[in-house]
Amino acid sequence: WKDLQPLLKGGAALQLRNLAMNLTFLAVARATQKLDETGISAAAHAMSIQTFQIGGIVLLALSTVAQTVVPNDLVERYDKKSKQTVGGKLVAKGTVNRLMSWGFLLGIGLGALQLLLLPLLHKSNPIEEVREAARLPSILASVYQIMNGLVFIGEGVMVGCGNFLQLSLSTVIATGATLYSLNTLPNVYGLTGVWMSFGVFNTLRLLGVWYHQAYHGPLAPRNLKKNNTE
Repeated sequence: WKDLQPLLKGGAALQLRNLAMNLTFLAVARATQKLDETGISAAAHAMSIQTFQIGGIVLLALSTVAQTVVPNDLVERYDKKSKQTVGGKLVAKGTVNRLMSWGFLLGIGLGALQLLLLPLLHKSNPIEEVREAARLPSILASVYQIMNGLVFIGEGVMVGCGNFLQLSLSTVIATGATLYSLNTLPNVYGLTGVWMSFGVFNTLRLLGVWYHQAYHGPLAPRNLKKNNTE
C-alpha cells in the first residue's frame, strides 16, 4: 500500500485537472454556440482554434520535455565518464530556468509567426462575415502564445517535480474564474469575449506556475536555501 498510495494520489490529482480542463473546453464550446444561430461565431471560433494550434502543438511538446528532463536532473548521481557527481536540485533549477526562457522566446516567435500567417489562414474561408468575426480572436490566440510558452512548460515542471495536487488546484481555480468570465464577457464582446475568457484561464494558470517556482515548489529559492543550510 505504501508504494501504491503515491501513485493513487498523483493519479487522482491529475484526473481532477483533466476534469477541470475538459469542463473549461465544454463551457467554451457551449458559450460559442449560444452567440448566434447562424453558425458564423462557431465557424470563426474554429478558425481561431486552427490559428492557436500552429504554435500550441510545439509548446505542448516542450511541456512533455520538461516532464522528462526535470525529474532526471533532480536525481543526484555519480557519472563514471566525467568521474564527478551530477544532477541535484541546483542542476534541475538551472534546467528549469533554461526551459522557461525557451518557452518565453518560442512563445514570442510562434505568436509572431501566427500573426504573419493570419491573412493566409483567413483566406481558407470564403465567407466575409466569418473572416471578420475571427479577426480579433485570432489575434488574441497569437498573443496568448507568449503566455502559453511559460504556462505549458511551467506545468510540465510541476509534473516533473511531482507536485500534482498544486497543479490540479491551480487548474480548478482557473476553471472557476473562466466559467464566470464565460457567463459575462461574451454577453458584451461576443466571440472576442470567449477568447478573453481563455486569457483569464491561462493568466491564472501562469500565476500558479509563478507561485510554484517562486515559493512552493522544491526548486523555489527559499526551499533551495533550506536544503543548503541543512
